[in-house]
Amino acid sequence: MTACSSRIAAMDVLRGFAVMGILWMNISAFALPEPAYINPAAVGPLSWGDRLFWLVSFLFFDGKMRALFSMLFGASMLLLIDREELAGRNGRRAQLLRTGWLFVFGLAHYLLLWSGDILMNYALVGLGAMLFIRREPLSLLKWAFLCFFTHFLICATFVLSLYGWAHAAMAPGAPIHIREGFDQFAGPFINPNDPAIRQEIATYRSSFGTILAHHFHMYTRNWWWTFLFTAFDTLGFMLMGMAMLKGRFLTGRWQEGQYWRTARHCFLIGMPPMTALAAWLALRDFPALPTLGTALAWSFPFRIPLAVGWAALILWLFSRYENHRLMTAIARTGRLALSNYLGTSLIMCAVFYGWGLGLFAQIRPAELPMLVFCAWLVMLVWSTAWLSRFAIGPMEWLWRSLARRRPQRIRNSS
Repeated sequence: MTACSSRIAAMDVLRGFAVMGILWMNISAFALPEPAYINPAAVGPLSWGDRLFWLVSFLFFDGKMRALFSMLFGASMLLLIDREELAGRNGRRAQLLRTGWLFVFGLAHYLLLWSGDILMNYALVGLGAMLFIRREPLSLLKWAFLCFFTHFLICATFVLSLYGWAHAAMAPGAPIHIREGFDQFAGPFINPNDPAIRQEIATYRSSFGTILAHHFHMYTRNWWWTFLFTAFDTLGFMLMGMAMLKGRFLTGRWQEGQYWRTARHCFLIGMPPMTALAAWLALRDFPALPTLGTALAWSFPFRIPLAVGWAALILWLFSRYENHRLMTAIARTGRLALSNYLGTSLIMCAVFYGWGLGLFAQIRPAELPMLVFCAWLVMLVWSTAWLSRFAIGPMEWLWRSLARRRPQRIRNSS
């Protein structure tokens, strides 16, 4: 693979779209109780606006933006290792140091701000992805789909076990501990007045110390289970990103028509079944187990072509409008992806948590897009302003300085 000493504009644009799109999905987790991220009915009776927000999220954003980020993380690993080795340094060691500090950033992000962090996941999965960096594109794709299959098996087995648990709990004469256990697990997903939801609302409307203690408790009890349900998904998309970089797909070097045809085919494959799943859930008013099963397992096979379709569509737009001011601003947002990702967590937690404005669970889903649009505007404006004076973002500078064990240049040479 040819080294690239300068930034790849196409990848910056993809990264910018991804960090902006991830906020569309994450806004529900910032603003509403955890079950609402999976099942919109967890917030109570839904308006048409609430349903529309869920539909747009499910069809266009859920899992697809995180997949884009994972692809780009895998591709960036290859670029970093290649660049370091061409400079006479140990590329693998450099990547290990970067992932180590990324885990530290993610842990601080999880405990101090938001429990939906993905940086720790990327750091650990990235260690596994390093085992594949010398493989050819076809081999990488084969391993990627093996990871996808493993992820689907894990999630499908878990969901089917819940159906068995529900059947046992609802059977006449079922032991009380089975019924209570199922009610404790499923209650927040099916009952807006469930005590667990009320407790979560009270926690996030309280002080910073209370929220910190809650996040520490969640980390010690639940984080590794969450990691199990995301690791193979993430690894698969990282390996796919490596293959797409080696095939020059992510560098923007394909013909404009190739990107358009790829996007069209991928959306034609993935969108009809996703739409059918959405209709199935919406027409049934989001039953608990089918909605959970769809979010975790049944929609996953179709998210794969849709993620690739998004990448192709964005790169098609890039090939047509590379010099447009908006495209340039999105690329700058992508250059500051880590700062924007952590910065949006800080802002949104300040808006919704008790140590800030305390608006947790007080804004309806239909109203959340307005906050997202405002945050997107802030990202675009501040990223452009920052890069007019500085070469890299503040968190990117800190990450690079820690990984290289000396302060790096941050100001533009000009």
